[in-house]
Amino acid sequence: MSTLIGLLVSLYHTVFGTLERLTNGWFIGLAARFVFASVLLVYFINSALTKIGTGILGFLSPSSGAYAQILPGMMEQVSYDTSQIAFFPFGLIVLLGTWSEFILPVLVTLGLFTRAASLGMIVFVVVMSYVDITGHHVDAATIGSLFDGNPGSLIADQRLMWVFVLLVPMLKGPGFVSLDALLGSYYRKRERYY
Repeated sequence: MSTLIGLLVSLYHTVFGTLERLTNGWFIGLAARFVFASVLLVYFINSALTKIGTGILGFLSPSSGAYAQILPGMMEQVSYDTSQIAFFPFGLIVLLGTWSEFILPVLVTLGLFTRAASLGMIVFVVVMSYVDITGHHVDAATIGSLFDGNPGSLIADQRLMWVFVLLVPMLKGPGFVSLDALLGSYYRKRERYY
């Protein structure tokens, strides 16, 4: 019996040790970025598109919808008249938030400045959740709670999963299949010649 258990343990370690060696350094970061891109990239880009102004320079002038989404309480106080909101700091917050919603998801997906972009996205998700709860006053069912047996709540459950997917490239890096790895390789080769 102990020989059979020893054989099973050895087989277990061989199979999963080989799998770990084959995927080490490239798979986890690439998989996390792929999951992020397939689930959230279009979501964030579409959301950001609702925040830009009209015309070719609309990205320099956030829409009133951007202000309503990012600063809901303040917009209520000024009767949705964005001209009554000071650019510094509030207009700047809306502008940078809008740009972040475009730029950070693309950087994570491409694997460029991945660790910083992933951290930025985590902060973005946390702030977005805070604004949804305190500014938009979403209901308790939408907020949900951890360990409640209902994995469908939009904030507690889904956004926790979003943050986990972003923690992987933030902590482990984007993997070898990324622009970070490509640029890092280029600069290491360049340093050898100089």
